[in-house]
Amino acid sequence: MATSLPSTTHEIMLTDDPAGLPGPEHFTLAERPFPVPGPGQVVVRNRYFLVFPGLRTLIGGQPDGVPLPRINVGDTLFGPAVGEVVVAAPGGPFRPGDMVTHLLGWREHALLAAADCAPLDDALPDPVAQLSSGSAAYGALTRLAQVRPGETVFVTGAAGGVGTLAGPVARLLGAGRVIGSTRSPEKAERLRAELGYDAVVVPGPGRSVDEQLAKAAPDGIDVLLDNVGGEQLTAAVRAARRGARFVLIGALAGQLAPQGDGGSALAEIDTFRLVNQGVSLYGYSGQDHPEVTEEWTRRFGGWLRSGEITFPHVRVPGMERAARALQELFEGRHFGTVVVELPPR
Repeated sequence: MATSLPSTTHEIMLTDDPAGLPGPEHFTLAERPFPVPGPGQVVVRNRYFLVFPGLRTLIGGQPDGVPLPRINVGDTLFGPAVGEVVVAAPGGPFRPGDMVTHLLGWREHALLAAADCAPLDDALPDPVAQLSSGSAAYGALTRLAQVRPGETVFVTGAAGGVGTLAGPVARLLGAGRVIGSTRSPEKAERLRAELGYDAVVVPGPGRSVDEQLAKAAPDGIDVLLDNVGGEQLTAAVRAARRGARFVLIGALAGQLAPQGDGGSALAEIDTFRLVNQGVSLYGYSGQDHPEVTEEWTRRFGGWLRSGEITFPHVRVPGMERAARALQELFEGRHFGTVVVELPPR
């Protein structure tokens, strides 16, 4: 092993089982010995890793069908990451210096099977864009909603990692009017000014979602891309035009509810209207559409280079701020994707 490599590394570990939403007090920045790879393994120095709301579900409970393991007390958090190979066995597919993506974020150095890493190419102009959630939005809009020219699209949770890309992508796919939702008036203005949303619904006390949606889309909505659920899904059903297609990507209303475990999201919807209006209701899972990731990456790269789209994101510097960044994500303090950036060594 090269002498320039450190003897220890750090990772974020769950140290207490939260009764509600996890906060920084439930995590610890733990020091570990530098990992020693075995046959077929590599060590990757992480440069960026994703902070994502799904960690709430993995920490709070384990509902049926979730393809990722539960995070228990004593476990290190994980998630999408971009990093540089620093140790690799001779004869393997990677060499030190290669950039890769993998699923062992939340640590400075990751020990992985080489087969669990994907090489980074130049499809995207910035490596951090590999951590975007745009693939889910693109897949939902192209595979299930199948947006048609001139249609009205409603994106709930539009200021998050999925929503900040979903609206612009819907427009590029031909949508005539794009409406978003966010609980922050300041974010609503950014959605209009920076990302081209035509109107934004701002739920909150004394602000009826139904009334705002009726004003934003007086003729109704053709497509719903739902990241939230709850009252916003309820209102969207009432605003659906005949033949509307609803695609559910997330359920943040339940996932981030302080009193729940992050594993359920209840909503009351008018099933009579679904039937009467011929509304299609789908749940989108990337597992069902494995071809989408490559297609999205290629188109996303082209749109980024042409300036037709941007990648709204926040880079939080340093492992010591990672747990706080997760709490800030739960509190809705950031706009777009949240990424922890680790300094090069």
